[in-house]
Amino acid sequence: MHKKSHILAIVFVVGLCPQAYALDWFSPSDDCFLTSNQKLLAPLQNQTVWDDFTCSAGGALRYRYIDERNRLRPPLVAGRSTYDQWRFTPYLEMKYSDLITGYVQAIDAPTFGNDLPHLGIDENRADLLQFYVDINLLDWDDGSSLHFKYGRQFLQYGSQHLISPLAWANTYRNFQGFRLYYDSDDWAIDGFAVQPVNAAAGNLFHPTSRDTPDHSRWFGGVYTTYKKAPGGTFDMYWLWLKENEDRLDFIDGNRHTVGVRYAGKKPCLDEDDAAYLTFLWDFETAMQVGEEDLVTGLDQEINAGMASLISGFQVNQAPWAPTLQGILYYGSGDRDPGDGNSQTFDTLFPLGHAYWGQIDNFSGKNLIDYGIHLTVQPTEKLNVLTGFHWMEKAARQDAIYNIAGVPFGGFVPSDSYLGNELDLVATYQMSENLQLQAGYYWFWYGPGVSENPNPIVADRGDAQMFYILTDWAF
Repeated sequence: MHKKSHILAIVFVVGLCPQAYALDWFSPSDDCFLTSNQKLLAPLQNQTVWDDFTCSAGGALRYRYIDERNRLRPPLVAGRSTYDQWRFTPYLEMKYSDLITGYVQAIDAPTFGNDLPHLGIDENRADLLQFYVDINLLDWDDGSSLHFKYGRQFLQYGSQHLISPLAWANTYRNFQGFRLYYDSDDWAIDGFAVQPVNAAAGNLFHPTSRDTPDHSRWFGGVYTTYKKAPGGTFDMYWLWLKENEDRLDFIDGNRHTVGVRYAGKKPCLDEDDAAYLTFLWDFETAMQVGEEDLVTGLDQEINAGMASLISGFQVNQAPWAPTLQGILYYGSGDRDPGDGNSQTFDTLFPLGHAYWGQIDNFSGKNLIDYGIHLTVQPTEKLNVLTGFHWMEKAARQDAIYNIAGVPFGGFVPSDSYLGNELDLVATYQMSENLQLQAGYYWFWYGPGVSENPNPIVADRGDAQMFYILTDWAF
């Protein structure tokens, strides 16, 4: 057992009586006591400042303890690391009627007690996470609207296979730039042009200095969702990543991604119109074209693709309402590296943690993942997930790619089998604002890793990871 002792903080929620604040513009309700499902700063939500101006303040505090060993993460040497993480994200929002919204969110996210070096997603001290202005340009009688948004912000679309704010990380992932988006009962159409800001978005790692956008990279596109497809939604998108700097770890060139996604559910009803079985599905496929230059002077044409098939069912009226889902993911790899034609699919800015094994060994580049997830709900507040994955390389000749999408370890011509992973996660929702979670992951490496010619990849036992997490919104 590790010598280091750890304390899981117990949070006591104390009601704030708003009358204690001598603020002329404060307009609290008569009741100064909070229920168990109210946020601590609920009296500061949607308060009238003057005329049509309103103000909201709040935030979140997350603590996580992690014990991991033998993961395929930088540095690649096998070993164990235990560490603690805090993430504090207060925010302030100002609105003028329904016309203009200004939003500022800070972050202080330290990692300490670690045995291995920090990663780019582990730490960001005393910085601005989001700050933007959102302008309502047009409103129609049918409730649809057109908005313009500028500043530092999150991006999240569809399944998050390709674009996610990466809430699992200690730092989130943020961008800075422009968005123009239309929303109605039938459609959501979003066009954007942004630049990566923090290390989680692919910028350089500056944990203790002010984050600034990476001016050598632009990420843009159009993401469209039809909300009234049979049983769910149908997405169509075009994404464009442009890199103008010669760096070995970045793609120098242009990569266009065109894809579609169909996700939804279909309940089966009994004679009382209550669902006894619900079928679930989430199908997505995309192709990539363009050109890249990973090493100066070596130009490559891009011809890559991905497909994700997730389907299953929930037995609604059975004890614990079990949900069983099968997973098949394919992200193409390069069968002939160096021939001037790159077939390795780039997953852009994904939430890999949710799809390619939660221990976060691999990204979706050059990967085939067969998985199965079983979720049960023993009580109203407790949710338990069990997942199993079988992983192999899509192209034996291509590299292994870590969760950040960076190649490592050299090629393995003898075997493509990477290994199996078991995921166990329990989530307890104490209230709307306080969540507790614990997880345990185990990865058994296959010959694609253990027989790698690079000894710093092969010289390791099975990978394991345990964590506990508390997340409190206030």
